[in-house]
Parts: sequence; structure tokens; C-alpha cells
Amino acid sequence: MREAFRRLEETNPNPEGELHHTNAYTLVVAVALSAQATDAGVNRATKDLFKIADTPQKMLDLGEEGLIEHIKTIGLFRNKAKNVIKLSRILVDEYGGEVPSSRAALQSLPGVGRKTANVVLNMWWKFPAQAVDTHIFRLGNRSGLAVGKDVEAVERAIEDNVPAEYQQHAHHWMILHGRYICVARKPKCPVCPIRDLCAYEEKTLG
Repeated sequence: MREAFRRLEETNPNPEGELHHTNAYTLVVAVALSAQATDAGVNRATKDLFKIADTPQKMLDLGEEGLIEHIKTIGLFRNKAKNVIKLSRILVDEYGGEVPSSRAALQSLPGVGRKTANVVLNMWWKFPAQAVDTHIFRLGNRSGLAVGKDVEAVERAIEDNVPAEYQQHAHHWMILHGRYICVARKPKCPVCPIRDLCAYEEKTLG
């Protein structure tokens, strides 16, 4: 485990999430919008949105219909727009327009689940929270790095088994590795830096 993450760190010393954001609020919105959508698609939709609505109050001023005009290229955009407006209202009314640094508080916001909360805690507040998406779930189970029957089990496996010094960036290394190397249909085993440590038996040859 230690050697695997040492190598992942060596290949990418400072991994970063690929969702564009300017502050904690735009990060919450971007991650909430990314459910069942690609990061690239969300980034295209929010490029102009965040220029005019980068705080909860500005988003409320824009309104649900105004928001829809920006995000209608994203899947489930109507429901997501409703949630973004609702969470913006809660942030203004209950948190003085600031994004809380508590998982429970984040998860109480409409459209914000555990994965979204963990992303925000990790990327903005620098907590060693592990946000498990489909890439991490696949990679964790396929490689043996973090085995679990559901996302929460994989999350616990990462927290329990990944050495402390790699906890902060573990989910980014795993997401990026799953997105670009250990892909779903034909993993790129020949260029994988941890292929000799991987438990996956059906390794590809080219």
C-alpha cells in the first residue's frame, strides 16, 4: 500500500481536482452539478455562470430560471437548479453566506451527499476526507487497494489502510488513475506505475 501511493505521488506530486471553482461556494455548486455529468461538461457550463454568481446571494439574485440557462447542457439540470437555489438560500439564511466546514452541515444542504461533502472538505478545507466515485470504487476493488461492496465500505478501506502521509491526496490520485489509466473497459496496464502491485489478474498487454 505504501509503495503504491509512493509511486502515485511520484508520478503526480500535487494532484488537483478537475472541477473549476473560485471559492468554497463555487466548489460546492460545481460538485453538486457534476453528479451524472462529466467535469469537462460542468466546467463549460460554469465558466460564465461563476463570473456573475460566485456567492449564494448572487445565485439567488440570478434566480432558478437564470441558472437553468447556464446549466441546461448538464444532465438533470432542472432538479440541480432547484437544489442550488435551495442550498444558496440556506447558506444565506443560516450560515451568513459562508460554506460550513462540517460534514453534517454540508450534507444537510439540498443536493449535497456524502461524496460532495467529502470533496469540499478535502479540496477546500484540506481535511483528509475520501470522496469515492465510480473511478475510485472500480480501482479500489480491481487493484485491491481499497476493497468494499459499496462506496462507504471503500471509503472506510481507504481511511483504514492508506498510510497517513498519503491520506490528503489519496482520493485525487485514485480518481485520476481510474479516469486515465485504470479505465473501465480496457485498463492501460502496460503504462500503469503500480501494475506489479495490483491484484487484478486479467491485466491487458497493450
